[in-house]
Amino acid sequence: MVERVRIRGGGRRRAAGAVLAALLCAAGCSAPADEAPGTTARDIRAVLDRRAAAVLHHDAAAYAAVVDPGAKGLRAAQRREIGRLADVPIGSWSYRLTDVSAHGSDRATADVRLGYRIRGYDSAPVSVDRVVGLARDPADGRWYITADRAADGSSRQLWEQGDVEVVRGEHSLVLGVGRSRDELEAVAATADDAVPAVTAAWPERWAGRVVVLVPDSVKEMGELLGSPASNYKGIAAVTTGETGGSGKAPADRVIVNPEAYTLLGDFGQHVVLTHETTHVATRKRTSSATPTWLSEGFADWAAYRDQDRTADEIAPELADAVRAGDGPAALPEDEDFAFAGEAGGLAKAYEGGWLACELIADHWGEDKLFAFYRAVGGHQGRDGAVEDALHEVLGTTPQDFTARWRVYLRNRLG
Repeated sequence: MVERVRIRGGGRRRAAGAVLAALLCAAGCSAPADEAPGTTARDIRAVLDRRAAAVLHHDAAAYAAVVDPGAKGLRAAQRREIGRLADVPIGSWSYRLTDVSAHGSDRATADVRLGYRIRGYDSAPVSVDRVVGLARDPADGRWYITADRAADGSSRQLWEQGDVEVVRGEHSLVLGVGRSRDELEAVAATADDAVPAVTAAWPERWAGRVVVLVPDSVKEMGELLGSPASNYKGIAAVTTGETGGSGKAPADRVIVNPEAYTLLGDFGQHVVLTHETTHVATRKRTSSATPTWLSEGFADWAAYRDQDRTADEIAPELADAVRAGDGPAALPEDEDFAFAGEAGGLAKAYEGGWLACELIADHWGEDKLFAFYRAVGGHQGRDGAVEDALHEVLGTTPQDFTARWRVYLRNRLG
């Protein structure tokens, strides 16, 4: 799941939706990796294993040695690429061959899943789908890499964009490309403040650390997310990660859009990174059963929980609507958070979600808010998740809760 924050002034705009996919389009015959005709899957795996070992040993020569000797440009590019990873604390790096398409006896295209883990931050490998071209040298019979790219629908990696600058904070790891060290250190300092703020707001134990990626521009941000850059204009930060309670998901990545993030003041930047870090902390309790108003509202609640701001300052769009007698009749739907939606409506959706969580914390107490969040996320599916949690945790109904929320809006914003 990808979550996005759009910032305008002191507020936030957030939407969800980006999915990694793998697609292989190659002529020739295709078969499972162990049965690929005209090629030896075992030999291709050996090439990939040597490449993985080269990364872990920071061995640029070995990394380039598995590339076709005739592809001098690719070999040089591969040397540069591994050099960019020199300061990144890689804990594990491996390739899993998922499919091979043979093109005669000496050329092949392989679907590969790269899994890597950042030491001290990822509890499980991050998975990335790649497409690798290979050729067999008739002189020695060995396979060599001729091409390596992100699978269609997948994303590029930060080190493909340039030299990676690494800043280690107390609770954060910031990886940047094309940004000054002073800027990255400032991001790390803000993330270091966000982590304890989230720990104070979320009662369950979590990793207590966050990885932040800062690409050079919104264009590169789009590449990291596998989406057009136009989708992220005005968005200050994005959190990527797997929802659910498996406990096997790696630490999320918070990806900063430097073009929008740098326009914010200290307060706005703190809110953005606290909001994003809240999603990292609550990830195991967030599922497909969790409506967007709850996940986004809770993240805003955590971000503003100890801030000296009035409801009018936090929810200006909704305040204007309430005062004009045009307040919402129902809690925001998931589609109200769509990035393509009208900016004012999107803002009101986020503000409405925040005030719904505020209502629960004010009327029933913070412990009930936490219990409600867990109950909704732990439901077997979306149908009945909110209704059951309202009944079991808060002792109310959707109709009563909505009526209370509408009154709460008028009292706080009217």
